[in-house]
Amino acid sequence: MGQPRPARNQSAWWRSAVIYQVYVRSFADGDGDGTGDLAGVRARLPYLAELGVDALWFNPWYRSPMADGGYDVADYRSIDPAFGTLAEAEKLIAEARELGIRTLVDIVPNHVSDQHPWFQAALAGGPERELFHFRPGRGEHGELPPNDWPSQFVGSAEPVWTRLPDGDWYLHLFTPEQPDLNWEHPAVRQEHEEILRFWFERGVAGVRIDSAALLAKDPDLPDYVEGRDPNPYVDRDELHDIYRSWRSVADAYDGIFVGEVWLPDSERFARYLRPDELHTAFNFSFLSCPWDAGRLRTSIDETLAEHAPVGAPATWVLCNHDVTRTVTRYGRTDTGFDFTAKAFGTPTDLTLGTRRARAAALLSLALPGAVYVYQGEELGLPEVELPLDSIQDPMYFRSGGTDPGRDGCRVPLPWDAEAPYAGFGGDPWLPQPADWPHYAADRQSEDPTSMLSLYRAALRVRRTEPGFGDGPLSWLPADEGVLAFARTDGLLCVVNLADRPVELPEHSELLLGSAPLDTDGFLPPDTAVWLRA
Repeated sequence: MGQPRPARNQSAWWRSAVIYQVYVRSFADGDGDGTGDLAGVRARLPYLAELGVDALWFNPWYRSPMADGGYDVADYRSIDPAFGTLAEAEKLIAEARELGIRTLVDIVPNHVSDQHPWFQAALAGGPERELFHFRPGRGEHGELPPNDWPSQFVGSAEPVWTRLPDGDWYLHLFTPEQPDLNWEHPAVRQEHEEILRFWFERGVAGVRIDSAALLAKDPDLPDYVEGRDPNPYVDRDELHDIYRSWRSVADAYDGIFVGEVWLPDSERFARYLRPDELHTAFNFSFLSCPWDAGRLRTSIDETLAEHAPVGAPATWVLCNHDVTRTVTRYGRTDTGFDFTAKAFGTPTDLTLGTRRARAAALLSLALPGAVYVYQGEELGLPEVELPLDSIQDPMYFRSGGTDPGRDGCRVPLPWDAEAPYAGFGGDPWLPQPADWPHYAADRQSEDPTSMLSLYRAALRVRRTEPGFGDGPLSWLPADEGVLAFARTDGLLCVVNLADRPVELPEHSELLLGSAPLDTDGFLPPDTAVWLRA
């Protein structure tokens, strides 16, 4: 199944790790039913080992009605039958570890599925109602929602309350199929700590926390007022006690946390990364930043500055299961990412976007800290504009059909150019475009100029050069539109975002480039290189 690779700095592996995000449903189909599964992942572990990643982060693989892609969890201690069994998950965790690859699972603590036993008991009028936010409505007959909180699905005007036949309403910041939990109740806290222990005891190395800043609510559930401090349901101080308690659980297993924390206030963001709370958090500033040297440098500087006071490593990511794929985004006029700006029919230049995505890969992998790679980014997959009757994402439906949703970055991966469905398995749950075989992993493996070959080479250099990963960064003098910085051990990274070739700094060796230098040895536009001074 491949040879295990020694990991650097075992005791703090997560500070420099390259973590590969696996969206199981779209990764590989082992049983031919059109849905990706754990058997498909296990069969592709040699591919992931050859790619050179340190860990795998799995989006929710638990039993779920899939109202929101598995983020509506019905049972945290079982695997959804579409993906496999708990025994298969345990085998996958163990087999990956034999290859030097750790596993992170996804926890969704803000809410559960409406099919979860707790909520079903609550609907039946049991004491489990105290585990959720049930309230009478407002108005003469209770016909109005208890408050006016906005939905967490961008562009959705639907209320976050649903009324039951008995007249009570229940809170759901996302879909009605995802009722919010009441984190003031001790049973909710105890259950989640037991869930953490359950998975740590099965060998997982860490946990990614979904919507990590939303759990705690103002018990009075007041109306939403823009700019109110504290916010009634975002980034409340009570959260930190929750995560301190979780940290004591993780420390007992040498486990780590990465939080999904979207906050504009860098000081409040850093509070989640104090030594007794979360280990890392996702960096959404860098992910959403446009292809602009000044904006990127500002994002990098601010990210490093907000992590420095608490000694936490930064994380870098170009794309995930919720955002437009990198090669598509970078080929557009607006190269940033904003949920509110997503629209059908946005033109893109995939040749330009691919060139920039290659350079961005070297940029992100040269920065201090950990890097997350969303599945298919190493293949240079573009965003797919799906037929309307194929879209399944609730963001599309809750926007009234104006938001394309997130399914375009979730189209099942191409593995074998000559096989049916590009080697994914059975007829995929989301349709693949006709040109998908062009991106197949087997074809790219044979092409030294492919995106896959670039990622493999970059991860190999990053692993063997101790100057990369966590550590200091020093900016170098550079022309306008150029990012140039030094890491330790004489390693340099130069990225040309200008519209003209630029001269490289003095160096002794070219380690890797996202594209060839021009005939004069200058760095072409939209190209990055790693150098040794």
